[in-house]
Formats: sequence, structure tokens, C-alpha cells
Amino acid sequence: MSIKIGDTLPECTLPATSGLTFSSASCLGKNLVLYFYPKDATPGCTIEAGNFRDLIEEFTKANTLVIGVSRDSLKSHESFKSKYDLPFELISDTQETLCQIFDVIKMKNMYGKVVQGIERSTFVFDSKGVLRHEWRGLKVAGHVEEVLSSVLAMS
Repeated sequence: MSIKIGDTLPECTLPATSGLTFSSASCLGKNLVLYFYPKDATPGCTIEAGNFRDLIEEFTKANTLVIGVSRDSLKSHESFKSKYDLPFELISDTQETLCQIFDVIKMKNMYGKVVQGIERSTFVFDSKGVLRHEWRGLKVAGHVEEVLSSVLAMS
């Protein structure tokens, strides 16, 4: 069963970049943007990460953490983060723990082959850990600005 608006983020711990471990409990007291993306260093994912990077100061001023999630390895994440100077952490969800909680694994058509992959999705939690906004199957263009607007409206 997927998390829905009004639910709290279940407690879980997962490896993240910079040698950190993501814990949902450690995010309490700040708003949280969890954005799920298919794969490091692919065109759409690079643009989306860059858009979050370019607006990180506004998110920070709004007491908001931004964290990216994909099934890539920590090694891949560290390379992606370094290459594009990403000022936020990336969670390596190789076991699909968060992907299952958020029901973002979907069948996708990639170059004529049907494969399982992450549906680009974003979730915004308030400082008490309650899900307030979600976007599923989104397009990258204009999305990060929309997420920022929703965060600012929560203040």
C-alpha cells in the first residue's frame, strides 16, 4: 500500500551520500522534499537535479531539506553528486525500500523494451513528517519551481 497525503513517513534508514545514513526521524523539525528519479547522469535526471541545485538556497531558507532517491549505488551517486556539484544528499535505494513505500516502481517502455523502473515522483513532508504534497509521473520542466512554491505556501 502506498503512502498518501496526510500519512507520516514511516521510520526507515538507508545509505546516503557523504557517508551519511538517511533516517526519516532525523528529518523532523524541517520540511522534506524527497524526489525519486530513474537513473544518475541521464538527461532528464541531470536537469532535474540541476534545477534543485540552482534553487537550494530558497529551499534552505524555507527550512527544507532536499533529498534525491534512486536505485543507483552509492558509488554512482557520489560520482553524480560530484560531477554536477549537487549540494544535497542522494539515497541509494538498491533494495527498493523507499520505492515500495512510495509505490514508484512502474513498468516503463525503454527503447522498445518493457522494464521496471522508477516513475519520476516528488513528495513534500512538513516539519512534523506529514505528507502534504505529491507529484507522480511528472515532467521535469517547471517542476522544481512548483515544488518550491508548495513549500513556501506551507510556511
